[in-house]
Amino acid sequence: MRIGVIGYGVRISSLMSHIPELDPGSRVVAIADPRREALQEQLGEQAGSIAFYERADDMLNEAELDGVVIGTRCDLHTEMALKVLERDLTLFLEKPVATTYADLARLKAGYEASRSKVVVSFPLRNTPLVKLAKEIVDSGKIGTVEHVQAVNNVPYGAVYYQNWYRDERISGGLFLQKATHDFDYINYLLGLKPTAVCAMKSKRIFTGNKPAKLMCRDCEENRTCPDSALYHEYGEYCCFAEDTGNEDSGSALIRYESGMHVNYSQNFFARRGAAKRGARLLGYKGTLEFDWYTGELNVFMHHEPRVETHKLDLEAYDGHGGGDQRLVDNYLKVLRGEASSTTTLDDGLLSALLCLKANESAENGRFCAIDWD
Repeated sequence: MRIGVIGYGVRISSLMSHIPELDPGSRVVAIADPRREALQEQLGEQAGSIAFYERADDMLNEAELDGVVIGTRCDLHTEMALKVLERDLTLFLEKPVATTYADLARLKAGYEASRSKVVVSFPLRNTPLVKLAKEIVDSGKIGTVEHVQAVNNVPYGAVYYQNWYRDERISGGLFLQKATHDFDYINYLLGLKPTAVCAMKSKRIFTGNKPAKLMCRDCEENRTCPDSALYHEYGEYCCFAEDTGNEDSGSALIRYESGMHVNYSQNFFARRGAAKRGARLLGYKGTLEFDWYTGELNVFMHHEPRVETHKLDLEAYDGHGGGDQRLVDNYLKVLRGEASSTTTLDDGLLSALLCLKANESAENGRFCAIDWD
């Protein structure tokens, strides 16, 4: 299979590194990215077998491709996806699939008019932890799930204030950046449709009166600030400057078609051992709980003195708790016509809609229906 990439950033570079081990017969043959010289240096000898293009249209018109991977910055995902959908090529699309209501509508219409098969970059639902949770939930062991408590305390949150992510015109905000993953795996585990959402978000930590566009290297406090870029590789900008975007915590309540609800909360200033990402799913018979940072899944039985513990060897899995490799493997199988997408564009559209509605709710202080009107 001949694969073309639009936007060869850090994330896509990591994902594409799995191709040789998963399918030696498939390879990246073309890249559309304005950073040609830097990428050629980065790819070394591999660059010799890749055609480089400045513009996505030129690559799509000239290269003979079986599939296309999109890894641009977020505000370009929809525009580039539509170009691929028009050509009916098999598409791998990074999340979020859209950052505005207008782009979401355009993407939905383009998808419905296309014959393209699409895999959306949702690794969490592909992880061994979620697959095990799904198996237990579907078995009926804990009964019907009637409440979910989900959390994402991000220990590397500075990246959303010191990097390009700080520009909400590009990122769409942190519901679209982070919660889009969590909303997707929750939808997957429940197998239910969300009907309404209300949300709040706060910005209490990453505020300040430092000059706009101040770089950490130019700040007199760069050796005493605990979030100084001197101590990590998350970015270069001061996260306490007046132009720092994004909330630093957010929460959402989601109602589902059965009447049950989910409460989800994310935080971007927790650090070290406070890191946590996972959920509690409560049924009448028992509670299932898992956390990607510990690699543990526990089932607490409600009516008998028994706890079942499953411990995964985290060192045995790659990025995103083992989800990245499975994601790429699924895309390659879809390319070869051997499987269906496990993370479809329908999943991506629904998750993005949930995130956009959560943003709207947080801004307007009201419940928002999850519909396409």
